[in-house]
Amino acid sequence: MSAVHLEIDGALARITVDNPAKLNALTPEMLAQLEDACATLERSSLVRAVLLTAVGERAFCAGADIVGWGALSPTDFARLWVREGHRVYDRFARLSQPTIAVIHAHAFGGGLELVACADIRVMAPQATLALPEAQVGIVPGWGGNTRLLRLLPEAAVKEMALFGRRLSAERALALGFVAEVSDNPLATALAIANQAIAASPRAHEVAKYQIHAAVGEDRAAMIEALGSGMVGATKDRDEGVSAFREKRSPDFQGI
Repeated sequence: MSAVHLEIDGALARITVDNPAKLNALTPEMLAQLEDACATLERSSLVRAVLLTAVGERAFCAGADIVGWGALSPTDFARLWVREGHRVYDRFARLSQPTIAVIHAHAFGGGLELVACADIRVMAPQATLALPEAQVGIVPGWGGNTRLLRLLPEAAVKEMALFGRRLSAERALALGFVAEVSDNPLATALAIANQAIAASPRAHEVAKYQIHAAVGEDRAAMIEALGSGMVGATKDRDEGVSAFREKRSPDFQGI
């Protein structure tokens, strides 16, 4: 049974993490399901905004399921768990649609790293953020000490990663990590998503590529995507494809 659900309602998609018995801790199967959801969204020309949500009152996501990685050898832990998780998280971060994380409860470890992949975040006032990996003898492996540093000051990340301190919603808002703190974060996120849906999806896609290229989020791929989009819109591109199919020399006009 899937523990990561994808629902698409017109232009709005919603990814839901659903493993409340384990505080939504992420298993290898859930990572695969998240990747499947991303693959579906990447192919969609209709979806214009994506919400990331979770079920259960106690946690948005408590991180990675220790049972899922605790028995792995050091080699398999690095090669299978950390690298595969990074690939899936990167895929979510690089969706062309605007993404909004709805943090209704605590987001720790891999849960915090996951919401860091969203474009913006809405957080409930009672929710907190943390990087507790050192308490079980490991370090953040899915962007906690890398991607998170583009979104939070170094001192705040060190507070969580080195001293086990939690970041409150109020402080996360003050530091710019969350867009809003709301008693009803889902309703607030839906309102934000509807604003995104009303705008140009292609403009959003290009803007996201530009921002990611500027901050180093898969810069090479973003630059090549922008260039390919520009060239793909030319008549020369159509002429080149036609000439190839017709087995003739192309007559490029520079337009």
